[in-house]
Amino acid sequence: MPVFYDSQEQVEVYRFSFLTAIFIPLAALFLQAFVPLRLPWFGVFDLPLLVVIFFAIARRSQISGLLTGAVIGLLQDSLTHQPIGLYGIAKTVVGFGASSLGVKIDVENIGARFLGTVFFYLVHQIIYFVVARGMAQLDLHWSWSHESLASLANGFLAVLLFAVLDRLKQRT
Repeated sequence: MPVFYDSQEQVEVYRFSFLTAIFIPLAALFLQAFVPLRLPWFGVFDLPLLVVIFFAIARRSQISGLLTGAVIGLLQDSLTHQPIGLYGIAKTVVGFGASSLGVKIDVENIGARFLGTVFFYLVHQIIYFVVARGMAQLDLHWSWSHESLASLANGFLAVLLFAVLDRLKQRT
């Protein structure tokens, strides 16, 4: 007789130490704010977004993913000259979506991590663009070629970064 699961008990859920949950996002925000000043090519990466995706997928809680995205996004907003809330909105949606996806599929697979990051990077950029143009009236221009290459670069970095961050996971 086959066994069917209706609950999320069969899904591996992880937690992180308090220091990890604070230090990793702050380090990502710091690197995102200051490294591109010295290395302009580094600006193609969105480290805070990758951290949001990683924590949301690992915790597999939509509320946790939503809050992680909102907090990291608002902190990132505070470091820019853009209106507060643009990154907050985009990263909140991605945090919710990534945690929802983490419950449904195996996201420990390298291919799933790569494709998920590429997808969520594009979703993030589209939401940011729409909110910035529509609500904040910013003069932004969209380039599919740039965003596509940036999504692939972030996908490759995510595979490497997530492998390192996996060592910080603690089972619940």
